[in-house]
Amino acid sequence: MVGRQGAGKGTQCVRVSHRYAIPHISTGDMLRAAVGAGSPFGQLAKSFMDRGELVPDTVINGVIAERLDQPDARLRGFVLDGFPRTKDQAVELNALLAPASLHMVINLEVSVALVLRRLSSRRVCSVCGSIYSDDLPPKTAGICDNCGGELVQREDDTEAAILRRLEIYEKATAPLLGFYAEMGLLETVDGVGTPDEVLARISEVLAEHGFYEGG
Repeated sequence: MVGRQGAGKGTQCVRVSHRYAIPHISTGDMLRAAVGAGSPFGQLAKSFMDRGELVPDTVINGVIAERLDQPDARLRGFVLDGFPRTKDQAVELNALLAPASLHMVINLEVSVALVLRRLSSRRVCSVCGSIYSDDLPPKTAGICDNCGGELVQREDDTEAAILRRLEIYEKATAPLLGFYAEMGLLETVDGVGTPDEVLARISEVLAEHGFYEGG
């Protein structure tokens, strides 16, 4: 799943994971877990994440390779969230998966103006990681619906970091669309609407490619 920051990739990857019974592999979640644990790797990653910069490929590629080798991903497949973000990472991913390959790449299309609004209003549960925003507010302000944890603004959702991330996306990540289009893997889905509306569009595309609920 690719698209600008704030396009709804994380929300939709969780929903696709549940509907189709496949693992949701989020590089962001893995990185934030390492940061929260205060490990040497986490401290290194944090220095990049706080500035809205991409974590170096040497770090990310190793994390992904380890995760994709776990039994659930090898048995059921997976939905990738946050990787690859550059063409070099995409080439590395192809090498990791060989002789298998990706089945599809879904691009969630939303405008820059919308993602700026979404990200500036985004709040994340400090306990379980659930995501909320103006489009998807919690039932009780500041409290997670799922676990009752406190909702916080991530450091990389500040205005300066958001603008930097969008700049990086246009330079480093947007070229992925052409790369995957040339491979015949790219499907673009309108990311504007409620989470249910967007999931319905994604499910339509998946059904066209032979993917159905529950596997």
